Amino acid sequence: MEQVLEVLAHYTSLAIDVIAVVIVAVGTIETTFAVFRVVVGAMPDPGRRALWLRYARWLSAGLTFQLAADIVHTSIRPSWDEVGRLAATAAIRTFLTVFLDRDIEARRQREAQ
Repeated sequence: MEQVLEVLAHYTSLAIDVIAVVIVAVGTIETTFAVFRVVVGAMPDPGRRALWLRYARWLSAGLTFQLAADIVHTSIRPSWDEVGRLAATAAIRTFLTVFLDRDIEARRQREAQ
């Protein structure tokens, strides 16, 4: 039974990791095309800040899924290396989310004025 749980956790973690990679890849591709629009002058200056905030949202979503995968993976026989990886991912995600939320709120207040 324990072996089945380990295999299930491994494949679940792997699937969630794939989702995280897809999210980051899609966000990066979208942002790359948007940057090209900025370079050729098709995007106004205020849109540039929104572009980076949107990209940060993609990264935050990817980190959220990465954190979930790490939690699943670490739940079965965790090593100190895995616990450290989980802590680092959680810290980065928290840091990014706090500053992203702050930037989004500041942008909303500027738009409301």
